Amino acid sequence: MHGDTSKKADQDVIIIGAGAAGIAAGRHLQAIRPDLSILLLEAGDRLGGRAWTVGLPGDADVGLDLGCGWLHGARTNAWTEIASEVGLAVDRSPAPWNGGRQLLGNAQDVHDAQGAIGTYFERLESHEGKDTDLAAKLEPGNHWNGQIRAIGTYITGAELEQSSIVDYNRYDPGPGPDWRVREGYGTLLSLYGRPIPARLGVEVRRIEHRSADHIGIATDQGVLRARAVLVTVSTNVLAAERIVFDPPLREKNEAAARLPLGLADKLFLSLADAQALPADTHMLGSTRRAATGTYQLRPFGAAVVEAYFAGDLAHDLERAGEEAAFSFAADELAAQFGADIRKQLSVAAISAWAATPHIGGSYSYAEPGASDLRAVLAAPHDERIFFAGEACSRARYSTAHGAYETGVAAADRISGSFSRNR
Repeated sequence: MHGDTSKKADQDVIIIGAGAAGIAAGRHLQAIRPDLSILLLEAGDRLGGRAWTVGLPGDADVGLDLGCGWLHGARTNAWTEIASEVGLAVDRSPAPWNGGRQLLGNAQDVHDAQGAIGTYFERLESHEGKDTDLAAKLEPGNHWNGQIRAIGTYITGAELEQSSIVDYNRYDPGPGPDWRVREGYGTLLSLYGRPIPARLGVEVRRIEHRSADHIGIATDQGVLRARAVLVTVSTNVLAAERIVFDPPLREKNEAAARLPLGLADKLFLSLADAQALPADTHMLGSTRRAATGTYQLRPFGAAVVEAYFAGDLAHDLERAGEEAAFSFAADELAAQFGADIRKQLSVAAISAWAATPHIGGSYSYAEPGASDLRAVLAAPHDERIFFAGEACSRARYSTAHGAYETGVAAADRISGSFSRNR
């Protein structure tokens, strides 16, 4: 910062992107620096970013999360406490895949599969030396490699060959179980973000930082000026240079390109008869192939199935459209419950994150050799342009609470930069 230039700027701080990081930063700045003017700019038409809740037809009490849905590391996850603060209900039932109910099939197959999966992840965790991809630790010809590949895509949103072992081993969501917000994670973020002055439907196209007096933010609705800018957009947006930095910040674009967004899409199916399927139960569509969905049957006991697709399968189904996704899920459910289950199913909601404007995917993974670039992406430029978001988190990338923590950290740095240069 270069002295008090507030008279030459429209805002002290402009935050670009109203996802978990941008909202967290805005609320934290409001708390610690009420003297600063803040404006949140969001290209979309809602708060929340990759946290997005829609209603379940006929059941107003349950929210369907098309984006993030689980409070990972829930006991230390900041959003758990915030949910209570804003009056939402945190459901503390065990996740069905983690001590809850699962449809597992033949006992011997389950035993063999769990052994193979456990051994594979032990090989990942014991890796030493040069970084490589997750597929390098597959045992050639192993009968359960398809299931291992499926699980890998759920973790990273990408195929095993694309993802870094070093980055995987750095992932640590924190202690504690996985819980849910009954009304929806997206509802939580949206409520928490409401006190921040915001403009929706404003697309930032250029950040001009040549002047010592202010930073120019060119949008599709005119130019704004700020003393500091916090950029929280997705890595795919940065890598595609949807926002141009002038002068360029090549290290940011290059880091973002090697920390791309994987893809995980959700399809919610309404059940005509809720009793047709067991409540709060988890199943894998196929235990033998990588291109399979994972299914949450009747979450919260509601008459709905949540189908989850990731990696190449998610890209294929997203391109093919809603009917193809419905047909795929119905086929996998019919293989478990019989052909008559198809008659019970209809589409309630579906996501298409790769095609979602101003986002372009679900959560970041690191290409082999790129894990350290998370720190490069997170580093401020000239103590005037700051960065936050899940991709900036070394250990809690891909999570909303990781994004929250990077937003708070960026807000502290912004506050410090103003304090030092008053």
